[in-house]
Amino acid sequence: MNQDYSLEERIVSILKNIYDPEISVDIYELGLIYDVQVSKKNKVKIVMTLTTPNCPVAESLPLEVKEKVKSIKEIKEVDVILTFDPPWSKEFMSEEARLELGLL
Repeated sequence: MNQDYSLEERIVSILKNIYDPEISVDIYELGLIYDVQVSKKNKVKIVMTLTTPNCPVAESLPLEVKEKVKSIKEIKEVDVILTFDPPWSKEFMSEEARLELGLL
């Protein structure tokens, strides 16, 4: 266990290793993660969206997020909430992601 990183930083690190299958950018840089909350009891709540409501990974991506974040030993519980409010747009992408996709 690495004490140098907070639990939240380690969660973000995991999220940055999950990629949208249609776009070669990770879901964090893509702006699909709206919120990450870690309670004092190490319960994690992640609010996320998809690029479109009929995204082909609508079933599997939130599950992948939950499973991968849950793999952090100290985490007791992971709740992934999928929302489309506000709907995702390119403005949510990091500058790095926009650069990668030639949108800058």
